Amino acid sequence: MNKSPVLAFLLSFLPGIGHFYLGKVFKGLFYFLATVGLGAIGVLFAVISQEDVFLSLSILGVFVYLVSIFDLVVTSLRGAKANGKMSPDGSNIVQPEAERFYVIVLSFVPGLGHFQLGLMNRGLTFLVGFLGLGVMVFFITVMTHIDGLLIFMALLPVIWVYSFFDSIQQLNKKQKGEEMIDRSVLEDFEERRESGKKSKSVATLFSVFPGAGHLYLGLQKRGIQLMAGFLFSIYILDLLRLGFFFFLIPIIWFYSFFDGLQKASKMDEGPLEDTPIITGIAHKQKWFGYGLVAIGIYFFASNIVLPATGPYLQHWIGYDLEYWFRDYFQKGLVCLLLIGGGIKLLSGSKKEKVREGTK
Repeated sequence: MNKSPVLAFLLSFLPGIGHFYLGKVFKGLFYFLATVGLGAIGVLFAVISQEDVFLSLSILGVFVYLVSIFDLVVTSLRGAKANGKMSPDGSNIVQPEAERFYVIVLSFVPGLGHFQLGLMNRGLTFLVGFLGLGVMVFFITVMTHIDGLLIFMALLPVIWVYSFFDSIQQLNKKQKGEEMIDRSVLEDFEERRESGKKSKSVATLFSVFPGAGHLYLGLQKRGIQLMAGFLFSIYILDLLRLGFFFFLIPIIWFYSFFDGLQKASKMDEGPLEDTPIITGIAHKQKWFGYGLVAIGIYFFASNIVLPATGPYLQHWIGYDLEYWFRDYFQKGLVCLLLIGGGIKLLSGSKKEKVREGTK
């Protein structure tokens, strides 16, 4: 009875289980006992505060774990090759199950699964996009010392998931006898844009990053507001050290994600209406401008004026103004804004009740 190499590979993520499935009992037992044993001994040393020994055993356990997966892959490839048929010219014919196994294993690195299928341009797009984005974000973060830029690393899982399932989709086309076109993902997007069609799956993937799915669907106002609100909230909360309000970040993310899913589900019902989250901004440009000026003055004073004049003022008046500003003024300003916002909402609700009563 032929064993499925795909199932064996999935089982190999539990040390030794994949080998047991293929009938390699001694190998499976060795990898299982080695990995679990090193982990248990490492935990024991961690309990008795031997961090160095724990770290060494953890590294060794991870190494044995990775070797077990690699050994399983090699064993499965040999088995698939031994079970393959020979073509008239003497070359080995890759069986569908073995080919699926090759593609799935290689697809864990974006683009390699497409290379296996002969889709060089498509695979190169995923490989360069994945590695290029990671290197670019890391390099800019190191050069600018702005840790908040690491949020763009969230795009890497999106590219990985899209690349993985795209390779599986191309494999299914090949095994069904359908034509595979070797073109980049950008060319697919361009074709859909010219035809006016949008992909629900692509919109769902883009929705992982707040606002990106809306921008893909053509909802520019809504998407820009969600993206700006998400990134601006992270920046402000990190800058002001307001860790208590970090619960707002997942709220914005979940709202944006499910709103993107809802908009994508209504694509077939007709044109989507680009309704912004916050309306009436155009009629309140004056107040928005005042707010930007106030924020600019605030950051200019806190990052330039106060650090430059603080030591001299402390010498003259005997008070560390920078300390008072950081620990009292910032937090007090946030409290006043919250109180003012609450009063504004309460007064607005009272006005609505009065209007309803007069009708």
